[in-house]
Order: sequence, then structure tokens, then C-alpha cells
Amino acid sequence: MKKNMHNKYDASPGDPLVLDDVDLAMLRLLQADASITNAELAANVRLSPSACLSRTRRLREGDVIERFTAVVDAKNVGLTVTAFAFATLSKHSRSAAESFRRRIEATTQVMECYNITGRADYLLKIVAPDISAYRDFVIDQLIEIPEVEHVETLVVLKTEKRSFDLPLDHAGTWRK
Repeated sequence: MKKNMHNKYDASPGDPLVLDDVDLAMLRLLQADASITNAELAANVRLSPSACLSRTRRLREGDVIERFTAVVDAKNVGLTVTAFAFATLSKHSRSAAESFRRRIEATTQVMECYNITGRADYLLKIVAPDISAYRDFVIDQLIEIPEVEHVETLVVLKTEKRSFDLPLDHAGTWRK
């Protein structure tokens, strides 16, 4: 039997999924409230619950949806300081970068880590209960990583915008 390459359900493993308008509508709703029930989601996108569940499963298995999670307010759990730190490595090699990455992954205060271009090698988003705890983290942990040569910190004074919803207006076109 010949595979129909135009059918999004017949794509080979590893191929990017083709997202249609219903997929994008589902993603928008799930980004807004991941706790929505399958029945509510199905009703909102005008699908049967079983068809909606199949699409959700396909989006998860296709790595479009990474995971479902709760967004916790940092200040309400005592993490009042958010800082961004530029970290520069002393040695630029794959092994140094891998060692640094492993150490950062094991650090709970680092919420996000980006390998970047420019003067620094990494941009870290770090949370702490207060500025003293942040300072202790930098001195006792971050600059103790052997590969770290330099750290520059920017402390967040106020968060003006924070969103976890990706803009999906063009998503269907670039994945085709």
C-alpha cells in the first residue's frame, strides 16, 4: 500500500507535523489554559471528544506540545529576585560547554539557560529569595564552575510582560 504524503497522519517519524487551523486553535486554547478538559477543548474547536483527544495525542507525540504544567508565581513562593546573568567560559570547546551545561542543569536556581552570540557565551535566568541569596549563589556556585571565567548580572526591577503563549499566527505555514 502506497503512503499518502499529503495526509498529516501518515508522516514519517521525525518529519515535522503539518498544523491545520484546528490544531492551531487547540494550541491557542491549551496555551491559555492547559487544565481545560478534553470535552471543553473539543466543544471549542467543534470536534468530537475522541477526535480531539487523537489530535492532542498527535501534537504531543510530534513534540509540538512538550508538556502540560502549572505556572507558579515566583513572588508568592518567596522567590522575589529575578536576575539575568551573562556567563563567559574560559575555554571554548565542546567538552567545556558540555561540562558547563551539565552543572547548570543540576542547579535549581537557574530557570533558563541559552547559548548565545556576542561577548558572553550563555544567558541565564536565575531566581532567588533575595539579593543576598542571589549573591551567595553566584559566589558559591556559579563562579565555582571551573569553565566560568566571567559573570555579569542584570537584576530585574519589575517584570513588565511575561508570556508563555507562543504567537501561532504563522505556525501553520512554516511547518508545511
